[in-house]
Amino acid sequence: MIKKSFARMDFLCIMWLMLEPDAGLNNDVGKNNDLKSEIIRKLIHLLIAFSPLMASINRVFTLFFLLIGTIFYTIFELLRYKGIKIPLISILTTMASRPQDRGRFVPGPVTLGLGAFLSLLLYPPLAASIAVYALAFGDTFACLAGKLFGRIKPAFLFGKSIEGSLTCFAAVFVTSFLVSSNIQLALISAFVAMIAEALPLEDFDNLVLPLAVGLVVFLLT
Repeated sequence: MIKKSFARMDFLCIMWLMLEPDAGLNNDVGKNNDLKSEIIRKLIHLLIAFSPLMASINRVFTLFFLLIGTIFYTIFELLRYKGIKIPLISILTTMASRPQDRGRFVPGPVTLGLGAFLSLLLYPPLAASIAVYALAFGDTFACLAGKLFGRIKPAFLFGKSIEGSLTCFAAVFVTSFLVSSNIQLALISAFVAMIAEALPLEDFDNLVLPLAVGLVVFLLT
């Protein structure tokens, strides 16, 4: 009985592959492309971690650089959206865009630049640094861990995974502790970042996460 069942399953699988020979391959290729675009996206995301160091050298220049960079990206992205391709920039944007971003304006880099800009503008150096590092490392590693290892996705995480949220907590705790040498502050910062990252905000988590973390650190210090 068991052998017959397995034989029937094997026959159905073979028939399916004969009818759709590229079905499994296309699925794997699609997943790989999504993962590659997410890695490229998050590598760009990590570059924002240099802004606190730049601000410690020249705060005004760093704020100016972030603002001008965000404005230029917005202009170039609007041109790309209208079909006018900009060398290199349009290619990078397309490579880093998610499937749902295709054919529309990609706001992620805009909110990323504004998140770092507002954090450095509104908060003192300690709070601003922790906020920007939470944005750079917490959000990045949470996303990659969720893509690679995310299996447990309870309803209260709005489609995100426990594995990704815990990775966000760990990344923000480590960076906050390295900056502040305060375990309690690092734990609270990590918890706030984990909550903000789990909210269904799409690309606007780049604004909410650093501003929330920076505000809490500012109030506590």
